Amino acid sequence: MSEYDVAKVRAHFPALESGLAFFDGPGGSQTPDVVADAVRNTLVAPLSNRGDLTPAQENAERAVVGARAALADLLGATADGVVFGRSFTQLTFDMSRTMAKRWGTGDEVVVTRLDHDGNVRPWVIAAEAVGATVRWVDFSPETGELSLESLDEALSPRTRLVAVTGASNLIGTRPDLPVIADRVHAAGAWLYVDAVHLTPHASVSLEESGADLIGCSTYKFLGPHAGVVVARPELLEGLHPDKLAPATDDVPERFELGTLPYELMAGATAAVEFLADLAPGSGATRRERLVASMAALEAHEDRLRVRLEDGLRALPGVTLHSRAATRTPTILATFADHDAGAVAQHLATRGINAPAGTFYAYEPSRRIGLSAAGGLRVGLAPYTDDSDVDRLLEALTAHLT
Repeated sequence: MSEYDVAKVRAHFPALESGLAFFDGPGGSQTPDVVADAVRNTLVAPLSNRGDLTPAQENAERAVVGARAALADLLGATADGVVFGRSFTQLTFDMSRTMAKRWGTGDEVVVTRLDHDGNVRPWVIAAEAVGATVRWVDFSPETGELSLESLDEALSPRTRLVAVTGASNLIGTRPDLPVIADRVHAAGAWLYVDAVHLTPHASVSLEESGADLIGCSTYKFLGPHAGVVVARPELLEGLHPDKLAPATDDVPERFELGTLPYELMAGATAAVEFLADLAPGSGATRRERLVASMAALEAHEDRLRVRLEDGLRALPGVTLHSRAATRTPTILATFADHDAGAVAQHLATRGINAPAGTFYAYEPSRRIGLSAAGGLRVGLAPYTDDSDVDRLLEALTAHLT
């Protein structure tokens, strides 16, 4: 495995020059200079609607084609199965309404209590609108693990779709997607995976995960604000979203409403390229480079996570809710004698971004037993280093002891 050079990575993030320490990556990462440059260069160059008659048209076309290829490499998919949208939540609402056209009374949709509400409420609303039944999969508050037994109980011959997270944005749990996919497909259903929180921390593959559709948000892995869902093109061919009469019916364009954000797509491509170069010289193709780079990043973040968790456990009155055997470097902490929001405020006075709340993880927050105030979420990112961890632990020690 190539050595991970965090100092070299950090040199590309102008936001770090502020002196702040960022542990809020699960809500959105900081932006490297190369991504900002790609956005700006696209906007200031000749630009118009897509085509091949003028340089302005060609620039727009190049941004779209490049982004589809980049996200396909990142997510182990094919370029003609990449759908762009404003956000993962928006795309999931669109997909749920489209899929619900095929559902009716007696059909069943399965969601989990581990998921962000963006992969719960769209399916609940769509199912209720057509009279389909919603079934729930539970997880253990003690271990943070999704219950496969609960999944088996929820599945039936009437199951049409199962929506599950690739990684919990609240406590980091990474369910075993291939195992889940086998059970879902044995029931004759589709699997829709929210990989928004997984993609910034690990290699993702549509094929290897077994998912039928899988989505992410580019701003969680160093890119601009946009959402992406990928699927096999032949699956998308069978779905017919509402669209304008003159709009193309080609896949994947039929799912993309209006003119695409060319500058954001160029920024997304730059973000993927940046990730692919985290471990230089690690592969012949961009996909191979991404897999190797994400493995190097995962090792770096896991080492820091262990340091951080050990330090937090040594502090009085701290409860760590991130306990799954396989998890992202995302820690949710509550405090016996301190409100999580007050702790976040204290950290802010020390120049440390580590927010408190439930972070739209409505169901897992309730299942864990948290109040509306939630907990303090500490997330690591490619630019996090040992000095950041030391700084956070020192600030918490000063506040809690």
